[in-house]
Amino acid sequence: MRPFIFLFSILLISCSGEKSPSNDMQNSTSEETQTEVNDSLRVDISEEFVTGQFNFKTHEDFVEVDPEDANKEVYLHKKTYEAFQAMSDSAKQDGISLIIVSGTRNFEYQKAIWDRKWNESTAETDLEKALGILEYSSMPMTSRHHWGTDIDLNNLNNSYFEEGQGKEEYEWLKANANDFGFYQTYTEKSLNGRTGYNEEKWHWSYMPLASQFLMYYNRHLTNEDIQGFEGSDLATEIDMVQNYVNGVSVDVLSYNY
Repeated sequence: MRPFIFLFSILLISCSGEKSPSNDMQNSTSEETQTEVNDSLRVDISEEFVTGQFNFKTHEDFVEVDPEDANKEVYLHKKTYEAFQAMSDSAKQDGISLIIVSGTRNFEYQKAIWDRKWNESTAETDLEKALGILEYSSMPMTSRHHWGTDIDLNNLNNSYFEEGQGKEEYEWLKANANDFGFYQTYTEKSLNGRTGYNEEKWHWSYMPLASQFLMYYNRHLTNEDIQGFEGSDLATEIDMVQNYVNGVSVDVLSYNY
């Protein structure tokens, strides 16, 4: 009877659902790999960072873009630039050239743009002046360009991307950019009912990082925190956080890190 009892014991153990040592090792390796991938995209975030209160030229997480990839001096978060280089290499294989025309803009950089447009505006009221600028330019402390995750590509006019070479570039981006983590931030408003800035076919965001920064922004900052420039007192009336910081495409707003 002993051989039978031994065989029965083996069958009972094998049917009990217990994992073999090899399965345990495989699952452990899979979990470690997943953790490693997630950790590689985790970054330190602060209120100063997401509002652009830092020098991107000296920040350890930022690098200057190779002149071959930009039409001027541009800095990006290292991880954003790595992803862009991979996307650019793929685009070249399809005969598409991607050139960065704008990258990181910290508070002072964005404030210079805002102040210039504010002083040039001929609007009758400060509110009209602010809303006019906000058609395409952000208030300082609210721009995604603060984060080093957002890039403007090839041209700053929607009409450029509607025909010829520009249309080919835009069609390639729509078909392929998501594979590299880049999403068009400001799509046509009428398509998804979003608020905020007008459509920008040139503006693409590296979402594996930007999604983390947006989540942090929403948890830690309010309209009352936006200050330090002409018209900043209008942030609450305009509801900058809801209507502009979160006035992004559905794909960007719903992206899950």
